[in-house]
This record gives sequence, C-alpha cells and structure tokens, in this order.
Amino acid sequence: MRAVRPNHAWAARIRTRSNGRARVLRLLLALCALPAVFATATPAHATDTTPDTRATTAAPARGPDPAPDTQAAYLADRLRENPVHVTDQLPREIPRSTAPDFARLAKKTGVPTYVLVLPMMSSTEGDQLLGAVHDRLGRDGLYVLIEGTDVARTTAYGVRAPAEAAVTVTVYELAYDAGALASFERFVEVIAQGEKKAAARAEAARETYRDDEPAEAYIGPSDRRNQSFLTGILLTGVPLSILLLAAYARRGRKGKPALRLIAPGAALLSAAAIALTAPVVFDETRSSAARTPTPAELSARVERVAAGLKRDPVYADPESKRVLDARQLDRLHERIRDFRRSDGGGPVYVSLVPQTPESESAGDADLFAAAVHAEVGEDGVYIVADPDDGTIDVLNHGLRLDSSHLSFDLPDSLTLGDSRADEADDHLLGERLDRLMTFLDETPRTDLPQSEPAPAPAPRADAEHTLPALYSTDFWPGLVVGAFAALLLTGLAAGATWMVRGLLRRRSPVPESFDRMPFTAPTAPSTSYLRRTAYNELIALSTEFDPEDHARDRERLDAALLLVGGDPGRARRPGMDPTTLVAVIVLARAGRAALTGRPSKLCCGVNPLHGPAEHRHHVRVTAEGNRRRLLPVCAPCHDTAVAEPGGIPDRLLKLPDPALGNTRLPYYDITDSPLTAVPDGVGRLVDRVRGAAGVH
Repeated sequence: MRAVRPNHAWAARIRTRSNGRARVLRLLLALCALPAVFATATPAHATDTTPDTRATTAAPARGPDPAPDTQAAYLADRLRENPVHVTDQLPREIPRSTAPDFARLAKKTGVPTYVLVLPMMSSTEGDQLLGAVHDRLGRDGLYVLIEGTDVARTTAYGVRAPAEAAVTVTVYELAYDAGALASFERFVEVIAQGEKKAAARAEAARETYRDDEPAEAYIGPSDRRNQSFLTGILLTGVPLSILLLAAYARRGRKGKPALRLIAPGAALLSAAAIALTAPVVFDETRSSAARTPTPAELSARVERVAAGLKRDPVYADPESKRVLDARQLDRLHERIRDFRRSDGGGPVYVSLVPQTPESESAGDADLFAAAVHAEVGEDGVYIVADPDDGTIDVLNHGLRLDSSHLSFDLPDSLTLGDSRADEADDHLLGERLDRLMTFLDETPRTDLPQSEPAPAPAPRADAEHTLPALYSTDFWPGLVVGAFAALLLTGLAAGATWMVRGLLRRRSPVPESFDRMPFTAPTAPSTSYLRRTAYNELIALSTEFDPEDHARDRERLDAALLLVGGDPGRARRPGMDPTTLVAVIVLARAGRAALTGRPSKLCCGVNPLHGPAEHRHHVRVTAEGNRRRLLPVCAPCHDTAVAEPGGIPDRLLKLPDPALGNTRLPYYDITDSPLTAVPDGVGRLVDRVRGAAGVH
C-alpha cells in the first residue's frame, strides 16, 4: 500500500471536504470514493485491439494502486491537463518554458502524442512508468519519455508509429550533446516518415555510425581555452616568424628601402588575417543546447517543496518513485513529533527529492536545503534524501544541536548506505531515516542555536553554458608561447640551412654565384670559410678553364696556383693566412668572370669577396670623421655609397693582422699583404703575386 500524503492535490481535496466531521463520516466518504478510483485505474488495454502495437506486447495491464497519489497517477494527471509535461527539476538543462516547443513538435507525429520530460531513471522504471501512466490516463497514443537530454523510452498504445526506429535514429544520428529539443525533433521527423522509411533510415544510421559517433555539437570550456591558446600562438608566432626568417635570409645584404618593407608588411597582414579569421573559425558561443532559465523556473521546485513541507514535514517528490511505504511514513512522522517535543529538539523537515546537476542547486544538497529553509522560513533540521541514489544529507539550521557532531560523526551507513542499501530498490531509506532520527535524539545539545555555514552559490544559470571570449583565458599565455615558437623555428631553420649547405659543399664544391656574392659574403670571415671558398673557387676555375683561352685568363689561374704552391688542396689545409686565401679567391673569381664575359679587371674594393666591380667611387671608409677613398665598388656597395654613405664602413672586409695580435683591420691596411694591390685592379694583384714568387 502506498500512503496518501496531505501534500498532494487529490488528498488535499478529500481533507477539505471533511471539514472536521467525525471519523465515521470520513470513512464513509472514502468508501464512496473507491468505485471512482477503481474506474480511473481500469487498464485501457481492454479496448486496444490493434494487434501489432507495442501496447499488447511491451506493456501488459497493471493492477491499480490503492491510492491515486502514486508517481504514475501524478504524471497522468499532468498529461490530462497538458499532453506535454516538463519537470521543474531540470531548469538548467530543460526549463519549463520549452514545453510549448515540445508540444509544437508533438503535433507533427500525426498521432496523439504524450511527452514526459523527467530526470534520469533506470530503464526498467522507464518502461514500467509509461505503461502505468497510460493505464492511469486511459488514452491511446504515442507515449514518449525524455530523460535528461535524450528520448529514452517510447511506446505506442492503440496507434501505429515506428517508435523503435525513431529512437534508433536519434541515438545514432545525433551527437550526445545535441539537447532534448533537437533529439525530440529528430524523433518526430522519423515518426512522420512512416514505418518503411523509418525502418530504412534506422538501418542506414546503424551502418553509418556502427564504429563511430557523430561529432560533438558543442565544445566545452577546456576546448575554448585550447582555441584561445592556439590563437595566441598564431597571432605572435606567425608574424614574428616571418620577420625573423626574412631577416635571416636577408642577412649581410643591403637591398633597396622599398624591399625592406615587404617582410614587415607581410607580418602585419598575417597578424590582421589571424585576428580577423580566428573568431570566424572559432565561432562557438555556448557549451550546451540548454536555454537560460528564468528566475521563476530556477525557484519553482524549491517553492513546491517548501509549500509541501509547510503542510507536512515529510515531502515525497511526486515525480519520483515511492521509497517509503505507509508504515515507514507513519513511523517517521511519529519520530519527528517526538523529536520536536524533546529537550533542545525542534522541527525536522524531510525532503525526498532527487538532486541532479541540472537542478536549480546544481546537485548540491546543502544549497538545496538552505534554499528550502529560506522559503519555509522556520528553523529546524533539514534532511534531504535522494530517492534515486539513496544519499542522505542532514543540515542544522537554527536548533541547539552540535553541528560538528552532525557533520563529522554521522556514519556513512546512514548518509551513503551500505551494500544492502545499494541492492535495494528503495535504498532502505525508511530504515536509515529511522536510525537517523535516533542519531538526532542522541546528538549533544548546545547552549545557543547553531546553523550551517552558507554554502557556495550555484553557478550562474545565465553564464553556466556561455563560453569565455576567444581573446581571454589562455590567449595571453599563447602570445608568449608563440614568440618562443617563432624564435625556435628560426633557430631550427638556421641550423638546418647551415647543415644542408655544409653537406652540399662537401659533396659538391660549387662556388657562389656572382649575383649572390655581394649579399652572402661576410665582412669578418672565419678562416674555415676562407679555406672552403678558396678551394671551391680554384676547383671551379680549373674545371672551366680552356687551355686555348687567351693568356690573361691563364695568368689569373697561374697566380692563384702560385699562392697555393700549385696544389688546390693546400687551400683547405692549415698554414695559409687569411690574406693569402682572400687573394686566391679574388684571382679565381676574376678568372671565372672573364670566362663568362663579366667585367674582370676590377673587384669590389669595399669587400673583395663581393666579386667583380664595374667602376670606381669615392666612398667613406671610417665611421668617425669623413675620410674617403676612391675604390672599385660592386652594384650594392655603389647603391649604399650613394643612399647611405655612413653604411660603407660596416661593409668593409676586415681581416686579422698578425703584426697586431690578430686585431682585425681593413684588408688594405694589413702590412705585407698582396691585398694592398686590390684597389688598383686585378692586374696589379697578379703582378704583386708573381713578383713575390720571383716569376717574371
């Protein structure tokens, strides 16, 4: 037997009709009401003659409950008022304002459709609930149970509808976070297609998503932080990489001023493109399909429970399964009355209400109890017992009870239950609540009333599913990481370039092209660079030289060979000073220039490693003062001398002078060096080398 509680509407009507009459009169009225109760509880299956509906196979007739305040009776009454019932227990996920949308969609099925939107329950309870509600309501149609965000159970009574195929399609085709409305909309769409098309679509959905799932419809806060982090990395990493790589590629070169603006312009454009494109690519604004509930929707359940507790200190949620029978309920009322009359005791309010993350208190029983206490407006012990998972929370609000004893000494077997409670359908809540009252009786009293500290507020409903802005959170660390990534990328590129060039030089000693020489030649070359370059140039000239060419070209090759003792390989071995190696390079390059028809009488006097020069120019050769000298210049050095005269001293070739402790000086100032003849032309350099070797 299930107890008839005075906090339900039907029982309240009976009580008001009594108006204090004698007990015998109340008994007579109850006996008169029994035929009506049994009439409404008569199974509707008796009139269902459709042989192939689930009504005759999946949901057999159920016997009537002795009282109409059962879970099924309550929900049947709600569906009698409106074919769509949306619980007030899920405002953060499915606020009650969505009921018109569910009703609009339900009309598209083509058959009478009854929709229940309730918190999650077990599959067995769901199947039994639909059958019981149908029996109580007594109307044929398509009954749909939506648990949380999914179409969980559906049964057709007395109508033809491809309910099973429709559920299959919603399960396979939709992402798990699509939301209740989207799930029901897809369900209705399949129902309206008819049995054949629905069955084919269900089979296609199984085949398509057999080993995979649809992509998530929404992202979470962690995904947004990753997007912000990536955006920050790109916003600094890409432009800075362009600038650094361009600077590395342009090192040692003096291009035109207009060309120098290309890299900064490209970097600026890339930054603008990333900043404008990222919000378009990462355009998500919400992490869930849930609508924002109104304040009234957030307070509806608390107000309902508080109103029930004002009438009766034990409130059982009518949408949930019954976990206390009549005997246990009477026993609990008796214990509550005794505790209220005890020394230091007071009111006890028991709420048998599920606590879900989608509720107004976000599943926090302490917060729920505090809200109910504020709504009831009376101090006491507030007990929250969850009929779904069997947990019990006890909170003292204003009684002379030792709150620390309640918080820390309450056994887990009472609050969480034991293995027996886990296996029982009712979680043994009746037995455990009775033991809890004994624990309250034995709780030490205090001189002054005590209360629980105010719990932390629940997440704001209007911001709970709103994603943070893209340019926030991890965007700022991303900027720093992007800068380091650009530096690392440039370093890796430089290292890879250096290794590749080294390998290419060793395997194929190809000399530098004349066009690149002014841009790649160093101003303070290392000895290893000079050895490698001198060897490559000598080998190239020897390979390209034709003995039938005129004598002048032969003189340049002979002069270069004189400097290395006739063995090009000697240029790579230790013992040759830098000035001699530079002279070998100048002579070999002049010979190659003559063979290719390029000017070969002069080489650049600013830096002989720049290669051939065409004319002379007065250039500034000191950083301080205005000392000038007439020198042959290559084209880039000529442009610098005209546009930026002060830049020439930095382009001068400087070599170590052994006489001064290897201090680097302009090449033409080093004593006893054949390079002093370079400003006068390649011919004078040939004569200086031949004279030093005693060849005439």
